[in-house]
Amino acid sequence: MMKQILFAGVIGLFLTLVGTPLLIKLLARKGYGQYIRDDGPREHASKRGTPTMGGIAFIFATVAAYFLSKVITGYPPTYSGLLVLGLMVGMGLVGFLDDYIKIVKRRSLGLRAKAKMAGQLIVGISFAVLALMFPDARNNTPASDKLSFITDFGWKIGPVLFVVWALFMILAMSNGVNLTDGLDGLATGASVLVFGAYTFIGVWQFQESCANAGTLTNPGACYEVRDPLDLAVIASALMGACLGFLWWNTSPAKIFMGDTGSLALGGVLTGLAICSRTELLVAIMGGLFVLITMSVVIQVGSFKLTGKRVFRMAPLQHHFELKGWSEVLVVVRFWIIQGICVIVGLGLFYAGWAAEK
Repeated sequence: MMKQILFAGVIGLFLTLVGTPLLIKLLARKGYGQYIRDDGPREHASKRGTPTMGGIAFIFATVAAYFLSKVITGYPPTYSGLLVLGLMVGMGLVGFLDDYIKIVKRRSLGLRAKAKMAGQLIVGISFAVLALMFPDARNNTPASDKLSFITDFGWKIGPVLFVVWALFMILAMSNGVNLTDGLDGLATGASVLVFGAYTFIGVWQFQESCANAGTLTNPGACYEVRDPLDLAVIASALMGACLGFLWWNTSPAKIFMGDTGSLALGGVLTGLAICSRTELLVAIMGGLFVLITMSVVIQVGSFKLTGKRVFRMAPLQHHFELKGWSEVLVVVRFWIIQGICVIVGLGLFYAGWAAEK
């Protein structure tokens, strides 16, 4: 069964390595270039016109890698897998419409705020409602209406509050990845690290699943997750697809992911967290996205309350650019921060299991 994970990662990597340059040529031919803000760092002016909407590449590669791995190994898709992929594609579609209007319709703000929010709400609510359906033989549904950290804890919050909570997570993480996507390769490389962690978590949860309690040395430390191995397959496909895309997205970027990619990555990361019962843990493992989001919140709040700015520019990565750091230096150091967050998150995940054992 582990072959699915290997095949998904390799296929995702291959498809974006080969397919992204074809997408670059197509987008360049149509003139779908990136809009660059005039108030940003001066060095970014040279990026104007770089093809965007590159998220199409790794969305397609991830979906293709998932289903091809199923065909090759003979294992059927699961409800958890299909729902997480559906969340990614749905959020990516909202981002695509936003990018398309910005570029083709020449409207710099893209989708109007209400339309963009409506699209995200429709996708998010659909995922949250469906994730509480489709119980397996152990009565586990893809999602749980309990809060979770490294596993479920506390009382049930009920389906209505769960939908609200899931929407908050989806919107927060999507906006976090979107804000991080401001420098060449920054969001892509950071995402590779988190998806690598979720590949490990899915495999570990599968090996320590309560469904296999009869063969475990400590059944009390098992995980009630509906389809952990399939979540690992998706995470592996995403890791490979983003790694291949990074080849073309790293400085100097030949293509940007656009809102198409950033909203999709934020959505699928939230889906993995919800379905693997690690909802609060994802805030640690995706710590870079949280940090950058908080920099914007602090900047806006400070300016409204005091009329003063805390940072030279928000999001945070641009603050360091204006301090004189090169773009590559900012990206590599922020990748290191994200790597530390992932290590801490995995350490907490393992410590929780060890404590139960």
